[in-house]
Amino acid sequence: MPTELLYRADAYIRDGAATVLAAGPDGILLDRTPFYAQAGGQPGDAGVLRWAGGETTITKAVKGPEDGVLHLAAADAVLPPVGASVTAALDWAPRHRHMRMHTALHLLCSLIPGAGVTGGQIGADRSRLDFDLSDPPAKEWLTERLNALVAADHPVDERWITEAELETNPGLVRTLSVQPPRGGGRIRLVRIGPGDAPIDLQPCGGTHVRSTAEIGRVEVTKLENKGRQNRRVYLVLGE
Repeated sequence: MPTELLYRADAYIRDGAATVLAAGPDGILLDRTPFYAQAGGQPGDAGVLRWAGGETTITKAVKGPEDGVLHLAAADAVLPPVGASVTAALDWAPRHRHMRMHTALHLLCSLIPGAGVTGGQIGADRSRLDFDLSDPPAKEWLTERLNALVAADHPVDERWITEAELETNPGLVRTLSVQPPRGGGRIRLVRIGPGDAPIDLQPCGGTHVRSTAEIGRVEVTKLENKGRQNRRVYLVLGE
């Protein structure tokens, strides 16, 4: 059974009421959740489930069958009964850092146009993107340009297009290793900047901040050669 993804309507929702559909060693399935399920290089959210008479810590949310989200608890944790009403609350600090990091990686992608993204990983402390690229710009140049885009306070929003529209504009897809999920009829596009001249526009299912200024200062700390045409770019958030 699909889980309603509350963060799709508002990535800043920190908790929400839900009903337990299943609970067992494979995870706790809710009918709705603010937890992001690990995918696309973004970690699954952690947090807590509370119900009348109990609570349990959630270590990570992952994708389950049939578009469900499974909330993973410790092996010896007390599980909520099926049918119980729970409050699902995020561990907000790491989630918000993931949102800032994810948006910063979109900006990084915009600074290296034409190069396919071959991999990536979002972390609370450090993130990276891998590019199909032989000669990347210097890390000092990337840092300067990234912080200029951050300081410009560009809006970040989304819109939906049909799968058919994506097929007519395949250049929207920058990732080579992961393709947007198809079969549901719609594709979510994340846009940074004005609608008529976006800085970045590409399919993405993750969570992002509302404007680039919220990212704060960033720094490109390292460039690595990971193969003949694969360059890895590491990024950290400033304190």
